[in-house]
Amino acid sequence: MQIGRRMPPLNALRAFEAAGRHLSFTKAADELCVTPAAISQQVKTLEGYLGVKLLRRKGRGLELTDKGRACLPEVHEGFDRLSASMERLAQRDAGELLTVSVSPCFGNIWLAPRLPRFQAMYPDIDVRVLAIIHQLAAGRDNSDIAIRYIPGPFPASKVEALMPEHVFPVCSPELAESKPPLRVPHDLRHHRLLHDETARAIEGFPDWQRWLMAAGVKGVDLQRGSRLTLSSMVVQAAIRGEGVALARSVLVEDDLASGRLVRPFAFDYPQSFSYYLVTAEADYQQKKIRAFWSWILDEARAASGI
Repeated sequence: MQIGRRMPPLNALRAFEAAGRHLSFTKAADELCVTPAAISQQVKTLEGYLGVKLLRRKGRGLELTDKGRACLPEVHEGFDRLSASMERLAQRDAGELLTVSVSPCFGNIWLAPRLPRFQAMYPDIDVRVLAIIHQLAAGRDNSDIAIRYIPGPFPASKVEALMPEHVFPVCSPELAESKPPLRVPHDLRHHRLLHDETARAIEGFPDWQRWLMAAGVKGVDLQRGSRLTLSSMVVQAAIRGEGVALARSVLVEDDLASGRLVRPFAFDYPQSFSYYLVTAEADYQQKKIRAFWSWILDEARAASGI
């Protein structure tokens, strides 16, 4: 069994290969961005390591000794093969890394628990999840695929609807049965509301004011209640019983199924926002993108019971 290889210093090999190819310390130094003296010293180091003379001065240039002439082609070939190997490795890593940009809450609550299933199906594709808050088109945030919660498709992109979403109030079971209880939308006048500050940054994003107007409810103090900057924080506050949250169905499906949250009444906001898959048209034919695209559509259909 081979325990290890006795290898000469790599920098010394590079200096010898360049000097032997150019037959000049000066030209080798220019190529490797060092001084001619450094090249000469590195060649002497290699000669000392090997115990043989590789180059000798001839006039204003250099000439290879018999030993140097014999080994230079193999050293040159070795560097060519190493360079080609590193290039293939870089291309392989770039080709197998898939970057998906999502909102932090969607990525954490919906996508992350499902990703192990994708990795099991496609072990050669590594997924990088890029969490962003602002809604940008794919490609402007260094992503291969973007999952966006928007009113409609981006122009000049490959776009497909991933899943619709419903917006409705949720609260803890204990709060729903407290006094005064929550039975109809007008009962919200007696309870604290939890506000998702995300709604303020996106025009048309469903918020309490729009929901109450659609439900025909008046007299609710919209100035009261906690204001939180992430939808997931709003959901957790509702689970703790701190108030009533205006929830997005995709983000609370597990909490409703487990009983951590309940819907006190059934009215849905007439929603125009949905989740969309977005990528550049030119990139869609890439194998890694098509694989993830097909997989996540299947996951969304399963989650919706389709």
